[in-house]
Amino acid sequence: MSQATITSTSADHGVTLYTLRNAHDMRITISDCGATLVSWWAPDRYGRVADILLGYPDCEGYQSNPPYFGGLIGRWGNRIANGRFTLDGADYLVDRNEGSNHLHGGDSGFHLAQWQAAAGPDGLRLTLESAEGEAGYPGKLQVSVLYSLDDEGRLSIDYSASSDAPTPLNLTSHGYFNLNGGSADIYDHILAIAADQYLQIDAQLIPVAAASVAGSAFDFRQPAPIGPRLAWPDPQLKLAGGFDHCYCLLPQHPAVPGEGRKPQTLREVATVYDPGSGRQLSLATTENGLQFYSGNFLEGVQGRGAAPYARHDGFCLEAQAYPNQINGPDAEAVVLRPGQVYRQTTTYHLTVR
Repeated sequence: MSQATITSTSADHGVTLYTLRNAHDMRITISDCGATLVSWWAPDRYGRVADILLGYPDCEGYQSNPPYFGGLIGRWGNRIANGRFTLDGADYLVDRNEGSNHLHGGDSGFHLAQWQAAAGPDGLRLTLESAEGEAGYPGKLQVSVLYSLDDEGRLSIDYSASSDAPTPLNLTSHGYFNLNGGSADIYDHILAIAADQYLQIDAQLIPVAAASVAGSAFDFRQPAPIGPRLAWPDPQLKLAGGFDHCYCLLPQHPAVPGEGRKPQTLREVATVYDPGSGRQLSLATTENGLQFYSGNFLEGVQGRGAAPYARHDGFCLEAQAYPNQINGPDAEAVVLRPGQVYRQTTTYHLTVR
């Protein structure tokens, strides 16, 4: 499958925007600030083109980006309880930027960093060096992310990383999608997730136990509209203000001492369909976890439109390791050690039906 052409334009705040365009004029814009997914322009079933990503009207908003619109998240996607972990007998304290917890890499996460970008025949590659001690993490980390778009409408995100000392690592992409192009909320979107279990959370959104999805609002093994599920009287939904939970994707490889994480083969794990536009987004990943977030805290955020975003105006599907896994029994699976290479692939495939 042929790859998209790539063009670049300079923007304010020293930012460069790169546009990947395939043979069908589908366009994805990526910023070197945060390796951020800025826009994804795509037609609906009638050929009408709209942007299916939420975001800011200019580069200024991405300099702070509290909702993490489109950002590349690291070193740790999601939460670490109390901002603490123990690795090889040493205790580490990382940024506490969500109450007492660590969220999405801390105060200066990768979504705010200036990445080095280079366009090539395989796509747009962005690289970053994270210094020893940054946000409290051990090890100097080298990270590379390759974005590519093919003529079938598939955006591939290929991650790799290495470190000169043992360090936890959990990278993900934090794009907010709305398949109707922002003309309405996501209530009518029909979601399917291939998972039998999800991680229940406490009041601080930290996982406490795996639970079966059967009979609950979290059962998307068969496609179901998101809106009605948000109205279910489920205590877990009340805690998060909606969905903000990690699904346990099957099959899984167990952690092997000394071998670090073992990614899965790339397999499709979720689809979202918007009946109004006909757009369908399918996600495939090599990861064990998938965080489904229903935009619970978007209320009042001023994005590209004339009016601020409202609650549930977008959704995220973040392929990743499990939240707080570094403090669990399978912590070794999320430790990157010298001589190892972290690899992850996630694809978002946009079609129309």
